[in-house]
Amino acid sequence: MSQLPSVTLDDVRAAAAGIAGVAHRTPVLRSRTLDALVGAEVFVKCENLQRVGAFKFRGAYNAISRLRPDQLANGVVAYSSGNHAQAVALAARELGTTAVIVMPADTPASKVAAVTGYGAEIVTYDRYTGDRVAIGAALAAQRGSALIPPYEHPHVIAGQGTAALELIEQVGRLDAVTVPVGGGGLAAGTAVAATGVCPGIQVVGVEPAAGDDTRRSLAAGHRVAIEVPRTIADGQAAEIPGELTFSINRRLLDGVVVVDDAEIRAAMRFAFDRMKMVVEPSGATGLAALLTHRLNPMPDRVGVIISGGNIDTRRFVDLLGSD
Repeated sequence: MSQLPSVTLDDVRAAAAGIAGVAHRTPVLRSRTLDALVGAEVFVKCENLQRVGAFKFRGAYNAISRLRPDQLANGVVAYSSGNHAQAVALAARELGTTAVIVMPADTPASKVAAVTGYGAEIVTYDRYTGDRVAIGAALAAQRGSALIPPYEHPHVIAGQGTAALELIEQVGRLDAVTVPVGGGGLAAGTAVAATGVCPGIQVVGVEPAAGDDTRRSLAAGHRVAIEVPRTIADGQAAEIPGELTFSINRRLLDGVVVVDDAEIRAAMRFAFDRMKMVVEPSGATGLAALLTHRLNPMPDRVGVIISGGNIDTRRFVDLLGSD
């Protein structure tokens, strides 16, 4: 087996320099009510306010911007449940190239509209029967395009790590950070950045209870595949961790905790009611873990990455009205 590429703190710092002035330097919010409920000082990194409404723009832009001119001329291909799709579409437009995105047929309408709005072409598939990796690879080969996967790419992972790097630059040393885990790119980038600048920090991944492939994989010591998760956290509906992301997360994560759909909805409601933020289900899992005291004991200073806010009004109302 070929050796997996490494992702280092220097890679994350290089990514931060490369996306500066293009990606937003997102704010960090505080809430006294949140601090009281959690029993810690909590620092909320608002990647729901990033371009395209999610952290994914960081990694997509970093990866595409590093392509050679001849590669850019042939366009890019990506596969995604939504946020990476939007990120690649916008990054491709910003960098003067074209994008083809392989998306599940049941992707929320707001995400489809955003991708086409950025000028990308969409190819759909059935997430329960189709193989998006194979479809994306075939399209890239047919068109001679560069494939930009949502997490299995060192430049994507390094770009995602810039959110945690920024967070610590903005608030100082943290004792812990919670981060949503889907394919594992954000978690891996966060772990590389956070442990690099804050030795001893606790990095805890958070998955939906119905989609705990990374938690199971960490317990088993190798990647474990599960059935396609059925959860409101569609951005975290991964069946198996990425090979590269798991190699990093296995080494640097302190563990993974899970939250159920009701707890995710409660975190979304808290963010809206008390912090005036719209957060998508996948973006709320790290906050849900804190509100349900999954970290025990609770460290004194805790960061949480709100990974995205892409949810349309109808679905937002339906979810928050279901309790």
